[in-house]
Amino acid sequence: MYPQFPARRSTVHVALFVDVRNAAEVRARIVKAAGMVGAEGDEEREAVNFAFVDARLITSVLHLRTAIYQAVLAELQGALRTKTVHSEILWILNPSNNITEAIRRYGVGDDSRALLVVRVAAAELSAPDVEAKMRAVVQGDLVSLDRLQEITDWAAVKKYHKMGADPAVKKAADSAAERAVVDNIATTSVAMKSVAT
Repeated sequence: MYPQFPARRSTVHVALFVDVRNAAEVRARIVKAAGMVGAEGDEEREAVNFAFVDARLITSVLHLRTAIYQAVLAELQGALRTKTVHSEILWILNPSNNITEAIRRYGVGDDSRALLVVRVAAAELSAPDVEAKMRAVVQGDLVSLDRLQEITDWAAVKKYHKMGADPAVKKAADSAAERAVVDNIATTSVAMKSVAT
């Protein structure tokens, strides 16, 4: 809940799905919905009105929450770089400013097996309703966000954020310390993106 935001954007629902079996279908459905017109198009866009985030590239719940917060803030300030608040989350997560790259890298891919599904909504949209809508799109097992740490692909995160030569990462005493540094850098990058661009 974000009580400081208007009611229409005050609630965020996040779910983690693992063992996703229909990622290619979800991706195709999003692409198709974007091009549909009329009432049928509106209905299909509403059905997939989520940010589908590849969980492998998210270092912590704070990392994701920071991106969500920044995306909602951008929308409320009329400063979106993408078409929707949900695609903005993907753009903010990506270290570069390339929107296509952000969607390809951080969004659902044909081989995605773990997805964070995010819905920014009005307060009156209930959690059971949102969960039902998520389950209608994603075929996978809904698990606790606590499982995120075991899903993260730390090598890929370091590669995309160009952290290989970062002194703080190199200086980390062990893998737990390194992961904490990587998470800190990735989260800070998200928090600073709107200022840096």
